[in-house]
Amino acid sequence: MKAHLTVTPRQEAQAERNLCAALAALQTAEECRAFLRDLCTPAELQAMADRWAVVDCLKRGLPYREVHRLTGVSVTTIGRVARFLAAGSGGYDTAARRLQESRRPGSGGGQVVGSRHG
Repeated sequence: MKAHLTVTPRQEAQAERNLCAALAALQTAEECRAFLRDLCTPAELQAMADRWAVVDCLKRGLPYREVHRLTGVSVTTIGRVARFLAAGSGGYDTAARRLQESRRPGSGGGQVVGSRHG
């Protein structure tokens, strides 16, 4: 993470909360996609999309080498995602669960933005 010499930890935390509020305010996958394309460099966006593609594979119990073969994501990154799935803040699990719930019949369906590797 980039060190800001003139920004306090409290200000950094507030900036993070503001970003999260902006993401939560978006109503569709297309709105989120547009926001992320404006916010992130192509490489940053691809790194996040790659990590998200790995989540589903790991939740299905696929071995790291198979996940790598299917997604093109490095085994190191796959290991990082696995660590956060097991002992992170719960964000991957919450997002995956909600997405799965939105895909159930009668739920209105979920619109998904996929990874280039998926």
